Amino acid sequence: MGMHNLFGQTLKVINVGTPTFTEDLHLQNVSYVHLEWRPPAQGDAELIEVLERLAPYRAVIESANDEVLRRIKAVTGRLIGVKRARDVIPGMDAQTILHAGPPVLWANMAGPMRGAVMGALVYEGLAKNNEEALALAASGAVRFAPCHEHSAVGPMAGVISPSMPVHVLYDEANKSYAYCTINEGLGKVLRYGANSDEVLQRLSWMEKEFAPVLDAALTLCGGMDIGGIIAQALQMGDECHNRNKAAGCLFLREMMGHVLRTDFPLPQKIAALEFIKANDHYFLNLSMPYCKLALQAGQGVKHATVCTIMARNGFEFGIKISSSDKWFTGPANYVEGLLFPGFTQEDAAPDIGDSAITETMGIGGFAMGGAPAIVKFVGGRVQDALNYSLQMHEICHGENSSFTLPTLDFKPTALGIDIIKVVETGILPIINTGIAHKEPGVGQVGAGLVTPPFKCFRAALVEFAATVTK
Repeated sequence: MGMHNLFGQTLKVINVGTPTFTEDLHLQNVSYVHLEWRPPAQGDAELIEVLERLAPYRAVIESANDEVLRRIKAVTGRLIGVKRARDVIPGMDAQTILHAGPPVLWANMAGPMRGAVMGALVYEGLAKNNEEALALAASGAVRFAPCHEHSAVGPMAGVISPSMPVHVLYDEANKSYAYCTINEGLGKVLRYGANSDEVLQRLSWMEKEFAPVLDAALTLCGGMDIGGIIAQALQMGDECHNRNKAAGCLFLREMMGHVLRTDFPLPQKIAALEFIKANDHYFLNLSMPYCKLALQAGQGVKHATVCTIMARNGFEFGIKISSSDKWFTGPANYVEGLLFPGFTQEDAAPDIGDSAITETMGIGGFAMGGAPAIVKFVGGRVQDALNYSLQMHEICHGENSSFTLPTLDFKPTALGIDIIKVVETGILPIINTGIAHKEPGVGQVGAGLVTPPFKCFRAALVEFAATVTK
């Protein structure tokens, strides 16, 4: 076709890459198609070379990732009891405090985590007040360890001390367990670093009054299928990270009769039911250990590149992949979203908590498309939520047919974050989460969206390639 003939026809314009050029097309009323394109591996020459070296091994890697997803999806997660942490969590003793995220030194702990640790030490009777707790925490006499390294998870600061009651989930397929504390509700709570007498009294009530009732009720009913509740709640507008209204109602409905059948005094049983009813986030501390239980089943598969952990401690963000037990870390980002009245971004702590285990399992931020109401809490538009749920399929190895989203024509949620696909596309996993105040005890100051640092995935892929191709 000659040049004169070309300009004599209606142009069909495709804009590739940067959207800047589309501004002029808009002004000239020219129709166009915009193609989102970015260079592989963000144009990083070293990473492109790594991807090329891995190319001959892709079939082996795909097969390994298939096995990871098979193991994850075979898990049956039942809530079977509520027990004292030191009685059930492996490696827990009187001098151990578990925390959210990858390993972190006391000197580097964020404000909310420091406050929670001090509160836990007073709660355990290891210190009489915050001053003694501060000195003890800094002395080296307390052993700090990630929840994730003890088959446990904890939201925000994620602190678990020996006497705290924890939900116990069991997987019949692998004969394995996962653990999580009981959600305290909103306001001044330990997970945000509050440690006043009010906070400690609530923890004591949860340990001595609430936990025994729920544990007895679970014994009566033979345990509860948490995965089944998640699947149903996703059909009802939850994403089971920041929105748990439907899941909480379903859980309360299932538990109510069993609680009333226990032998405890009626006022104690009513108080237990009212506590669950009043807490819209109660179920988060059940969805998290369910996801942990499923993902730890996928750990230890040679040549696999699927993420089995994403976690943050307010200082660093860390990931693990199935074929390695090593943490790959980068600086924790700040959450972008909606702040409560009276607070600014200057008040916010960096990203913190183990609750990103939900996104690692393909719910939470990955399932926002099925929970459009969440955008009023974290910011954005309904279309943004739909787009995020679709986009996450681009970085995952497969899908989870047990979890489907009605708003996307019952499309299964994405499952199996693949570090190769993250690096190739430059698309990072999306996480919706609360924003903690940087000072201990102030509490939640907002909610929004955050992504892991690319550095985590880069480091994981470089080391994986060195292992596979040596």
